[in-house]
Amino acid sequence: MEDPKTGFTIKELPKEERPREKLLKKGSKYLSNSELLALIIRTGGKKKTAVELAQDILNNFGGLKSIVDLSCEELKAVKGIGTAKASQIAAAVELAKRISALKNENHNKINSPIKAVELLSPEMRFLKQEVLKTVLLDVKNNVIAVPEISRGGLSSSIVHPREVFREAIRRSSAALILVHNHPSGDPKPSADDLNITKRLVKTGEIVGIKVVDHIIIAGENYLSFKEENLI
Repeated sequence: MEDPKTGFTIKELPKEERPREKLLKKGSKYLSNSELLALIIRTGGKKKTAVELAQDILNNFGGLKSIVDLSCEELKAVKGIGTAKASQIAAAVELAKRISALKNENHNKINSPIKAVELLSPEMRFLKQEVLKTVLLDVKNNVIAVPEISRGGLSSSIVHPREVFREAIRRSSAALILVHNHPSGDPKPSADDLNITKRLVKTGEIVGIKVVDHIIIAGENYLSFKEENLI
């Protein structure tokens, strides 16, 4: 289908300008965000090419980082994006998250708060609700796993020591780091954050798994309880 603005479909563009051909010839790093997204959704709509539809998605939600936590229903709000295209985008995003998590879990040693931030910030700084995770460490501070503990905010009714330490005990962890996000962008700990941390530190002393830090990720900012002498 011919595009009303440019007069071209992707197939009518010169081969060197088509996303797939450009990727094969030059490599994926030479493609724009809209071109990479176009390869995921594969086809355009009645009036727009796949690249233009991809650009519409990026424009509607404020750029690439915005699609990390979008639901299929939110993606389908963009004209030209149906269930199939929304599912393809959601699957690609989730796969990227899992690959990143797997790489980080297997190759990271946490010897400072910033290392934990680097491990989890790429995913957690974009989340729209509070999520608590634990970074489980062995005796040499190597990452064993990063299980998710809860969603929906930190409170005594949601975060129970049993849930926090269950996976740590199962995996014979020597220590753990608590990490959660503040969607507001303000890393200052709340009263619940402080109280729950104290409770979990005491539990850790009892079960023999040290809570070495609690890190709050808030957008581009973070706060380490250890650095602030709060733990």
